[in-house]
Amino acid sequence: MGLIASLPEIDKKKDSVFVMHEKSEKLIPLHSHTKGQLSYVEGGIAYITIDFKTYVVPARHYFWIPQGMEHILRIGYSATVLRSLYFYAHDDQTDPFFSRLGIYPASELLIQMINYTERWDGRHVTVKDDNFEFLIALKNILPQLNNKALPIILPVTDNEQMQKIIRYLEKNMAEALTAKSISSQFNLSERSMSRLFQATLHMSFLQYLKTLRMVKAIELILKTQQPIGDIAFAVGYNTISSFSDAFQDFTHARPTDFRKN
Repeated sequence: MGLIASLPEIDKKKDSVFVMHEKSEKLIPLHSHTKGQLSYVEGGIAYITIDFKTYVVPARHYFWIPQGMEHILRIGYSATVLRSLYFYAHDDQTDPFFSRLGIYPASELLIQMINYTERWDGRHVTVKDDNFEFLIALKNILPQLNNKALPIILPVTDNEQMQKIIRYLEKNMAEALTAKSISSQFNLSERSMSRLFQATLHMSFLQYLKTLRMVKAIELILKTQQPIGDIAFAVGYNTISSFSDAFQDFTHARPTDFRKN
């Protein structure tokens, strides 16, 4: 049973942990759970959309979605392996970690613990099952990992004019794009375009362009074997060093290390 088919099953036993490990490429439409969701992206890339913001989750990162938070989940491509545990929520008030969305790099300890849960794939695990204490320990350790969140956020909008600009940026990312050139392309003043970005995406033109380029770079690093230099030029950077510095600011890793991991 796949994740989409399992959605009605997840909340049937409120005190259980529902386990689902899946390799896929798909869109899971807007939904929520009465349980908190812990998912580890083993390979590939995933995207979470909440309130007109899309969060990028690269390989070897995990995310926590609090109970009741409506979200859209998109699995990036067929090599993506998503390992998910849906936890009971009766003790979520014990730590602020469980009440907020978070995306974090996964430690080796957490990876091994999540991999261990594959023995319960596709079913509810309750206090009556052997080793249920292991799942309790896994949940309890999450707030103690002290990982720095990785908030790579790409805003989305239903504004038609802004959507046209975004499509243009996506198509011409390798070019030397500036606020002046883009505003001229769409017959806007720089001031008007700046206001449009702030009003619809809540960030500046330069912030959005940098984020868009980094998201595309992550996708290319994970999905292809292109040299890092080629990727840098494909997303609009003139030198590998400037690309590498910008990439590290976003992901806390150099592009070469990111690919190795």
